Amino acid sequence: MSAAGDTAESVHDSTWMDRAIRAGLVAYGVVHLLVAWLAIQLAFGDKEEQASNTGAMQYLAQQPMGEILVWMIAVGMFLLVLWRLLEFAFGFPEETDDKKRWRKRATSLFKAVIYGALGYSAVRVATGDASQGGGTDSTTAKLMDLPGGQLIVGAVGLAIIAYGISLVVRGWTEKFREHLDAQGQSGQDGSAYVMLGKVGYIAKGIAIAIIGGLFGYAAITHDPKKSGGLDQALKTVLEQPFGPVLLTAIGLGIGAYGLFCFARAKHLSR
Repeated sequence: MSAAGDTAESVHDSTWMDRAIRAGLVAYGVVHLLVAWLAIQLAFGDKEEQASNTGAMQYLAQQPMGEILVWMIAVGMFLLVLWRLLEFAFGFPEETDDKKRWRKRATSLFKAVIYGALGYSAVRVATGDASQGGGTDSTTAKLMDLPGGQLIVGAVGLAIIAYGISLVVRGWTEKFREHLDAQGQSGQDGSAYVMLGKVGYIAKGIAIAIIGGLFGYAAITHDPKKSGGLDQALKTVLEQPFGPVLLTAIGLGIGAYGLFCFARAKHLSR
């Protein structure tokens, strides 16, 4: 391995990297708590703010010292991107099965993209640029215009649904326990952390699966406006029988995920 590679690997395994990851997880938790708050407001009839990651940061930016906090979230997200990229490049040497190791590395790269998109959104909000440009439906429209665009949008929808289902399964089976050290899984505090993780992963997975369903519906109907992000997915829940109750439950679940991020930051295991 080159000297640069050795340096990068030592950074990945360093105490400073642990601190950076903890800071990023706290920022990630804050975003989820804000989304949860906006979702619950939406359930009770307040539709002024979008119940999405960008909407959450726009809401935060409007508060005292909000722009500074949004910048801190952006930094936290990019720290998580660095972690996942280093993990993709040098992680999982203990995994002896090549297929499992590459699957884990691919997952790390996928998460780096998610964190990067969230960090980019935070920068746009902090610089006042978030209101410009199109939304999810305009992106879907561009995909639709490509050769085989309808199939591409359908495939994106299926991939999002699969990711949502994987989060539900991860929550139900409590596989997320691997993210907590032994102390974070023991005693009354550990039981509370595990319950937060279970509820949070399942609720977040359901919300993401609904987003995938919207993409799939857009592909079937060839109507980009049928697609949507988290805000549209939650509004779709609101339109169902007992919608406010279901949306409140999902909002509380997303909030539980945010609190689990704090527990994970405190009892980090990677």
